[in-house]
Parts: sequence; C-alpha cells; structure tokens
Amino acid sequence: MSKLLELHEVAASYGASQALFNVELEVDEGQVVALMGRNGMGKSSTISAICRLITVHGGSVRFAGQDLLSLSPHRAARLGLGLVPEGRRCFPNLTVYENCIAAANPGEWDFAAISNLFPRLQERRNQMANTLSGGEQQMLAIARALMTNPRLLLLDEATEGLAPVVRQEIWSALATLKATGLSILLVDKTLNELLKMADYCVILEKGETVWSGGPDKLTSDLSTRYLGV
Repeated sequence: MSKLLELHEVAASYGASQALFNVELEVDEGQVVALMGRNGMGKSSTISAICRLITVHGGSVRFAGQDLLSLSPHRAARLGLGLVPEGRRCFPNLTVYENCIAAANPGEWDFAAISNLFPRLQERRNQMANTLSGGEQQMLAIARALMTNPRLLLLDEATEGLAPVVRQEIWSALATLKATGLSILLVDKTLNELLKMADYCVILEKGETVWSGGPDKLTSDLSTRYLGV
C-alpha cells in the first residue's frame, strides 16, 4: 500500500506552550489507524498539526506526496483532509442539509449517500443543527466531512459522550466507511471498539510516539502502561 499521510519527528506548539515533541505517524491508502493515549497526551494536537491549525516548528508532515507545512489550512483541506473535530462544531443556525453542503465537493458522497449511511439525517434534513441530539450532531459532523469527499477522514473523539445505542450506530457507520476503502485516522476512548476497527495503532505519551503496531500486538501490559487511568 502507498503512504497517504506521513508525520516525521513532528514538534508543534500553541503559542509558547509546546504540545508535540516527536510524533511519528503514517497512514496508508485504505488503512484505518487508531491514534491512542491518555487525555492530554497530544492526540488532538496531532490532528490539529495535520490540518495546519497549530504551529508546527519541527519535523515534516506530508499528505499525498505534498508538504502540508507549506500550505494554509484551507489549501491543506482541499488536498483531501476531512476533519470531524472534537466537540462536533456543527453550524448551529444552519439546517442539517445546509451543514452538509456548506463545504461539499463533487464525488460519491452526496446527500443521498449520506442519507443511506445515516437515515436520521434525512429525516431531519430541514431541522436546525442546534436542535439535534448529541448523537445526531455527531452524525452530522461526520456527514459534513464526508461530503467534502476526502481522501483521509480524521475523527477526533468519534463517540465521546454518546449513549451506548448511538455509539453503536456510529461504529457501524465507520465499519461501512472502512469497507469502502476510505483511509481513516481515528481517536476514541472506547478501546474494544477501536481495536476492532483499526488496522494499525499509534500511542502517544507526552507529545511523543512511544509505541506503534498492529492491534494484535497491543498487550495488556502496554495497555495498562500507556492507556490505563
């Protein structure tokens, strides 16, 4: 498989506060990679670095063979980065449909395809986003990213704070996306579901990559050391 995303020795900061020190991460075409670690260890910061939302002052970030560090956030996104941010961040005063088309690009993911993946969004097509439940807003955030027809979907806390039945709907949708061959970089705290989905795992500790490997290689000792409370 060809490399789609490559981070090498990435260091990044929020102003004077350094968040990332030495992140190594790769995503192949068609691969699902789980980005793991305890709270505050740099997962969201890594996604922000990829999307050019924080200052990267060391290392390299390449996507589809291009240097992302030379690009503005919107130009990086146009290469095919589809972000589902932590906290959903739907446009509250737009309808479901308007949220979906706000940044849409032509491709296989149109509103009809979204309606098949998330039938609830079709039912609530004309409803304002701020009136949706948390689970419906998460579906909408994923739908909005998919309608950019990305090459890589980045999901930060895919099921955080959702009811169990809604979490299962989200995981089912992500399994469908994986089956289509879409590349996915995925952050989530639900370890069992995450490991079922992932082809490869990367663990961060204090802004550094400390372990990477297949989900079958993640032993209970490693899990306790790097992921336990």
